Amino acid sequence: MTSLLDPIKFKRGPELKNRFFLAPLTNQQSNEDGTLGEDEFKWLTMRAKGGFGMTMTCASHVQENGKGFPGQLGIWDDKHIPGLTRLANEIKQSDSVAIVQLHHGGLRATKEVIGETPVSASDHAESGARGLSTAEVEKVVQDFIAAGKRAEEAGYHGVELHGAHSYLLCNFLSAGINQRTDKYGGSPEKRARILYEIIDGIRNTCSEDFILGVRLSAEKFGMRTVDSVSIARQLMQDNVIDFLDMSLWDSFKDAEDEEYAGRSLMSLFTELDRKDVKLGVAGKIRTPADAEKAMSAGVDWVMLGRAAMLEFDFPNKYTSDASFKPIEMPVPRKYLTEQGLSETFQTYVRGRWPEFFAD
Repeated sequence: MTSLLDPIKFKRGPELKNRFFLAPLTNQQSNEDGTLGEDEFKWLTMRAKGGFGMTMTCASHVQENGKGFPGQLGIWDDKHIPGLTRLANEIKQSDSVAIVQLHHGGLRATKEVIGETPVSASDHAESGARGLSTAEVEKVVQDFIAAGKRAEEAGYHGVELHGAHSYLLCNFLSAGINQRTDKYGGSPEKRARILYEIIDGIRNTCSEDFILGVRLSAEKFGMRTVDSVSIARQLMQDNVIDFLDMSLWDSFKDAEDEEYAGRSLMSLFTELDRKDVKLGVAGKIRTPADAEKAMSAGVDWVMLGRAAMLEFDFPNKYTSDASFKPIEMPVPRKYLTEQGLSETFQTYVRGRWPEFFAD
């Protein structure tokens, strides 16, 4: 079995020292204009120092109206480059590969956050989002590409396109949400056109060695599992990306879709012919045993989210003792502060996962 401590090499970019990747976690620790906040800088650089082979930023919005949450890191303007550069330099100083996750909030970019009506692939009654015009979709494509170029200018090794969790790219991939009749809607190929145009644009704009990955939801968020499998298969067959990041929420659950009854959700993706594309998963990987179980199931790397919140140096601890026992929840606020979670981040976490807190 491939070890979590074995290096891994994508088609592009430098070799990664291990198979531990930091998940792109919402943390609300940057400034409201999208410039890098000191708390976000501390949170991410601590994980790089803690031994993660890849350190990925939170979702970073490529258009001002794509902001999905308060305090979100931005990459939609050149004013963001100085902070992004400082962050990239520090991550790389710790021998961690630096990646920016490119994002547009789509129907989840609420009016309260962006001050205007959110946008999506089509009009969406539940969120109040309006459908983008064809020209606006083309502008979104160009802004994703421009953000990729900014990431490269700031010194990052690559970017990940956030195509999951009912954000804008996921809105287009969804057969339920995307009701368009132009070139960006209808067949699975047309629904994926926006994603492929962004991929092609970044490939043509950034250097040959620039890493490019995609995050997808496996189910829920408007996605049918059959469509998620189809898109993953196509990306692998076309061999146009370096890595595929499957957000499973629970890496060890069975698929909910009756079509795949009795099959593990992860296996739907590990059994695909990957060509040169490396596959990783995120979702309830909390302990060394969990990480090893995921690797033994056939993925190339694992992504830690909440486990990385509780142990900033999880990879280093694993390197010293592969059977180390991570701290269990709940924990005191003071402990989370020591792990690099600011008061702002902790307030956000308490609203989502109150089980973290002992006080």
